[in-house]
Amino acid sequence: MPGLILAAPASGAGKTTLTLALLRALRRRGLDVRGAKSGPDYIDPAFHQAASGAPCLNLDAWAMPPHRLIARASGPGLLLIEGAMGLFDGAPPDGRGATADLARLFNLPVVLIVDAARMAQSVAPLVAGFARHDPKVRIGGIILNRVGSDRHARMLKRVLDPLGLPVLGAVPRDPGLARPSRHLGLVQAKEDPALDPFLDRAADVIEASLDLDALCALGRPLPVPSRSVHRRPPAQTIAVACDLAFSFGYPHLMAEWQAAGAELRPFSPLADMAPPKADLIYLPGGYPELHANRLASNRRFLDGLRKAAADTDIHGECGGYM
Repeated sequence: MPGLILAAPASGAGKTTLTLALLRALRRRGLDVRGAKSGPDYIDPAFHQAASGAPCLNLDAWAMPPHRLIARASGPGLLLIEGAMGLFDGAPPDGRGATADLARLFNLPVVLIVDAARMAQSVAPLVAGFARHDPKVRIGGIILNRVGSDRHARMLKRVLDPLGLPVLGAVPRDPGLARPSRHLGLVQAKEDPALDPFLDRAADVIEASLDLDALCALGRPLPVPSRSVHRRPPAQTIAVACDLAFSFGYPHLMAEWQAAGAELRPFSPLADMAPPKADLIYLPGGYPELHANRLASNRRFLDGLRKAAADTDIHGECGGYM
């Protein structure tokens, strides 16, 4: 199935908003489309799923070996991979784990999203630098974001024309497309009752601004997995905390546990549920600090957790470890 990478020169260029808008717009056209996120982010994938109706993948080139990345990315439909930070930004000293690593591994073209709000002729050397920096990372097209006017868009396209890279469109500057933020990124999808209308409005803007047919045509086949990937589950039965306070679980990880024969038993600390009997209790990350008073008063949950701790392994991570 084909794939495409959406990246930018730096954070804050509008990658997430445009990715969500594209997922929703393509879904409305009846296309089978999935989202993926470069790196370990928990928050954006929930928005991807809300926009496309399909579970989102995490593709972490720093933590996952190539064969696992290839197996994880395989599947039906068009895969839109949203990059993290700038295209070549990764762990020091060599940028390992960058979005560019996925472009090299999958041999997929990159659609470069450029925040043009405060740019004029300088957009050309910026794009040229990214296009020439690494011959194994191919820039397949450009999206100009936060463009001030039709005149601004025409000027930007004119100076980019000698580079020979297709400009897929110019998205107008629109304060209504901004999203509220939180210290780890975006407000969680489940917390936002206005999300669905926002996604439809963003899709309307994208459909009016971009050549979606040309964008989809840039997609290239993803590598075919050479072997199946199996992950041994940490226990046979796993009690998983799952609610707004503990929502940072990786769907692909739990799916692999289940595929390997593990039984997942979800429970809600916010609903004052004690952990069900299991071989392991898993407290994933989230925002427990936003629900601290409620959690502290939920005696059934706390007493059940303390009782289970006497003879059951408990794994907490991120907010769940707090």
